[in-house]
Amino acid sequence: MELTRRQFIGKTTAAVIVGGMMATGKVFGANNRIRVCTIGFNGQGRGHINDILGLKDEAEYTALCDVDSEVLARGAEMVQAKQGKAPKLYRDIREALQDKEIDAVTIATPNHWHTLAAIWAAQAGKDVYVEKPLSHSIYEGRQLTAAAGKYQRIVQHGTQSRSSATLRRDIKLIHDGFIGEIVESRGYVYKNGNRGPIGHGKPGPVPANLDWPLWQGPARDHEFMINIDRKKPGLYVHYDWHYFWEYGNGEIGNQGVHQMDIACWGHNRGLPVNVYSAGGRFGLNDDGQTPNTQATTFTYADGTILTFQVRNLGSYEEFDGSNCGNSFFGTKGFYVVGRGFFSYQEGKKDGKPSDRAAIPVPDTAPALDKGNKWDRFFKAIRSRNPADMPVSTLDAHYSCVHCQLGNIAFRLGRSLEFEPKAERFKDREANKYVKREYRKGFEVPQLA
Repeated sequence: MELTRRQFIGKTTAAVIVGGMMATGKVFGANNRIRVCTIGFNGQGRGHINDILGLKDEAEYTALCDVDSEVLARGAEMVQAKQGKAPKLYRDIREALQDKEIDAVTIATPNHWHTLAAIWAAQAGKDVYVEKPLSHSIYEGRQLTAAAGKYQRIVQHGTQSRSSATLRRDIKLIHDGFIGEIVESRGYVYKNGNRGPIGHGKPGPVPANLDWPLWQGPARDHEFMINIDRKKPGLYVHYDWHYFWEYGNGEIGNQGVHQMDIACWGHNRGLPVNVYSAGGRFGLNDDGQTPNTQATTFTYADGTILTFQVRNLGSYEEFDGSNCGNSFFGTKGFYVVGRGFFSYQEGKKDGKPSDRAAIPVPDTAPALDKGNKWDRFFKAIRSRNPADMPVSTLDAHYSCVHCQLGNIAFRLGRSLEFEPKAERFKDREANKYVKREYRKGFEVPQLA
């Protein structure tokens, strides 16, 4: 659906608040399938569409929404070909959310849109799957957590690890003291395959297929930047918005939030009382703002620490044989995701990391339920029980806050004291980063 700039500006947030709460016994679409709309799908959202189209007995696509008409057309073709029925198409999220035939939305927009889109959807009576990170700022995550409760909506975060039956079993063992008290946790992201220079930009014309004001949404108004080095629609679009503070959260809030979620889950200390982060954007001649090398340390009230490292300049495989991973160090042993539990005693081959003495999982360890992220999402929609989600909205918020804390400490270049209950810093300058400045009509409402 094409919108003129005047029509766009004339829309108001109030237009979204059209629905109430979905009752437990609601009748869904044909054959009791949940009717879905994906909002934003040039990248990750395409995966949403493919996955959900494979759940023929569970869900169906009623609509798609994207601010890029070319992306929208490609999505329509994908759904038509696999579903045999064309979806309704929307360019403006506010119009899509007024569609009463939509039961749930999945959101894969750029990060700066995640929270507002999810809150608007909850207010319109839709259940929500929102891609990681669920918020662009600390303030936003707290408001989305409040919205999930206030409007009694399912709001599931787009990290997948908590759906792993093996990892769920092993984290429970950690929490139960299997390797003693956890004193340090570590997460890391070493990705360089598609993390090269993003190019340079200069002001230029907006592509005819892109609604640039609507793409910016809650962000401050900026000129459109063409990319003078790379053949792509613009400097920010598509994907490279990740590396600009206005729209993204850098690598720690991109791939990193997956590993950060595991780290916070296993460490199990809530929010930290201190954070320090250092690094830079090294080896790249481009206009990107966020670091490609970043080391962050979080300290908790009990003195334990969580360390997190980003390095996109170069990658190598760690002990677990991966370029993204997590480790947990207890008083009696340690755990490496993907490898298992180990003692601190060396193995039989000169103490090489691969030869550490493994600790077998006890036969009494519970066999936890299986099911991927979409199984859990649709189960929670039907049951109306948030416990059916792999991660609560609040715990997802805490994981995202860690990413945001690291970025704020990095940008200010100093150690920061944090007050977990208030979710504020003991630093006036740092608190300026807790909440962003919004464009009129796209303010994230204060609900908490």
